[in-house]
Amino acid sequence: MKLFPAIDLYGSKAVRLLRGEYDKMTVYSEHPEELALAFKAAGATCIHLVDLEGAKDGTTPNAEIVRRILAATDLFAEIGGGIRDEATVEKYLSMGAGRVILGTAAVKDEAFLRAMVAKYGEKIAVGVDLKDGKVAVRGWLETTEVGYEEFFERLKEIGVKTVICTDISRDGAMRGTNLALYREIGHRYGIDIVASGGVSSLEDIKALRQMELYAAIIGKAYYTGAIDLTEALEVAK
Repeated sequence: MKLFPAIDLYGSKAVRLLRGEYDKMTVYSEHPEELALAFKAAGATCIHLVDLEGAKDGTTPNAEIVRRILAATDLFAEIGGGIRDEATVEKYLSMGAGRVILGTAAVKDEAFLRAMVAKYGEKIAVGVDLKDGKVAVRGWLETTEVGYEEFFERLKEIGVKTVICTDISRDGAMRGTNLALYREIGHRYGIDIVASGGVSSLEDIKALRQMELYAAIIGKAYYTGAIDLTEALEVAK
């Protein structure tokens, strides 16, 4: 199982939110590229990047710091947050991102999602952020009436290869990830699932690995020291 340490960006700083609430933000580093280098030094081969500002309004205010992170390392990077047109897709791919994540645009504009998957294939992933079983968009500020089962079936039909699935209620809460959810969806749709939200212990990582999940994201647990990244990478293997 792959492990993606995460850097969430706001104001060119590395931050973490609690359950997606922007007024519950903690700044962990004013130099995110140094964090990326620390990930690499610990043995990471992948990184998960999110532009939290862009996720709210569909812009790319943190694009320059993303470029610096990608230039500083040779980690496989996936980037999400505010990617709602092809110009932004191209911008991040040309910087060296290995995969871009469509969230709001994947829910709100199916024609755009289909076009991007048809053109860029596996370089397009979808972020499925769940609140009480429904898909949330716009940086989790809006909850739709779209249920996750219906949405996953649609993504499978479109040909999406990778989904980053987050249980918002677990994100940043340090109370464990939603193992029941990932057990249910892990191999049901023929899509590579990245578990996100609440991965807070080596036991979580071990349980997800035993499900033969494609990947997991580690965020707050790294920043608070609850998980040693080198040890977590070994457990993920």
